[in-house]
Amino acid sequence: MSDTVLEKPATKAAKPAEAQLMIVDCDIHPGFTTKDELGKFMPLRWRQHVQDYGIRTSNPFVGSLPYPRMGNGMRQDSYPPDGGAPASNLEFMQAQLLDPLNIEFGLLHALNPGPAASNLEQGNAVCVAVNDWQVDKWLSKDKRLKGGIVVNQDDAVGSIAEIERNANDQRFVQIGMVPRSIESMGRQRYWPIYELAESLDLPIGVHSAGYGTHTNSAGGWGSFYIEEHCGFAHPAQTVIISMIFEGVFERFPKLKLVVVEGGFAWLAPLMWRMDREWERMKDEVPHLKMKPSEYVKRNIWLTTQPVEEPPNVRHMTPLLEWIGHDKLLFSTDYPHWDFDDPNRAFRVPMAAGVKEGILRDNALSVYQRLTK
Repeated sequence: MSDTVLEKPATKAAKPAEAQLMIVDCDIHPGFTTKDELGKFMPLRWRQHVQDYGIRTSNPFVGSLPYPRMGNGMRQDSYPPDGGAPASNLEFMQAQLLDPLNIEFGLLHALNPGPAASNLEQGNAVCVAVNDWQVDKWLSKDKRLKGGIVVNQDDAVGSIAEIERNANDQRFVQIGMVPRSIESMGRQRYWPIYELAESLDLPIGVHSAGYGTHTNSAGGWGSFYIEEHCGFAHPAQTVIISMIFEGVFERFPKLKLVVVEGGFAWLAPLMWRMDREWERMKDEVPHLKMKPSEYVKRNIWLTTQPVEEPPNVRHMTPLLEWIGHDKLLFSTDYPHWDFDDPNRAFRVPMAAGVKEGILRDNALSVYQRLTK
């Protein structure tokens, strides 16, 4: 499924006629043209602070990416011809991604160090700036692009203030959080955020990669990028387990959780295991009124990239049936190196409407603001 395009030139992008379906891309990473671009959206105090002291995070790679990535983690053809980082130029993004792939809506996930900042007040300032930057550079320029309200989730008060500040802006269609937070995401310190998200019908989009307070593993930072990349699924599973067993979805039955860039093939055995453990030890969690798998089916969705493909691609068919094809939302992960092209994804026999659901319709049902 994965379209690895490290050497693929931009001129070979799919033509509009090849994309027969309208697509909702649920994971696009916008970039900064310059390093100081975010500064104009921050108060003078924090601009000066960042200039003098930088942004201290829990990531150990000081002065580098939050995790080491080959080729800077980007498609080699995604650098704009006039300079700047990949996905930093709207016109180039339109020409390379939105137009040729028939993208009806593209959901931005602005990876930023705000949620991992050691100083919570500084983290809030970064998140506010990122949200204003999204509006200024992207959402106000192309109606197909939709944003996520990024919040510094470990400060619930600050997060609520930022959500309320942007809640009436229909261009924001979800709330962006990270899985590697100070405490497990089912803990009650985060419940005020969930309560507000439910009341606004804004899904929580949890992106597995990028910044966070902890590592992907339970044993510290890995030696190699391949360990980090394989480990994207681990915090995704931890979030689901925590939020279900801590009772988040029982307390907030209409809350929607979208797990982004963590894969999805593991979901079926995870549901089987959670249900089996619950059958044995349900008296420990009397607040749960349903089987764990039923909360997954009611409250949780996953984006498709990066998928764990079986050696025989036809085995994807029973896998999709076990998971539930309505649980999957298509994503390209543009402009990263393991980008998925919708024209090459899910080349297995499917019942009528299933592929259309994964590529478009499922997302429209989850993100209600897209159709308003």
